[in-house]
Amino acid sequence: MTDISWLEQIRWTEDGLVPVIAQQAKKGKVLMFAWMNREALALTVAEGYAVYWSRSRKRLWRKGEESGHRQKILDLRMDCDEDVILLKIEQEGDIACHTGRESCFYRSLVDGQWQTVEPVLKDPEAIYKKS
Repeated sequence: MTDISWLEQIRWTEDGLVPVIAQQAKKGKVLMFAWMNREALALTVAEGYAVYWSRSRKRLWRKGEESGHRQKILDLRMDCDEDVILLKIEQEGDIACHTGRESCFYRSLVDGQWQTVEPVLKDPEAIYKKS
């Protein structure tokens, strides 16, 4: 059994969560932001792929479980305040966002308005099958 005392060093929110930033290891581009609970973070380390806590679904969510766009963990870091996790990842399929874009951060504030500045790489309807 792996020693998980490192989990106790994280400053979890009152809800038992920690914010997580997923960043491309090679290019340094921030792809997405999500949340993890202790179980999600422990599974991420054990499996080598990102597992998040979905606040809307109230369950664990393995990134890419529907789309196939998994995030392979290359490095995992904690910030100086011990309350944010940075995942340096290899994004499988080059799409991290459910909108079919490379990054969830595809809008930029231009002249007081949010402008879409990154293209859709794949139609979300082709990625996510209706159940």
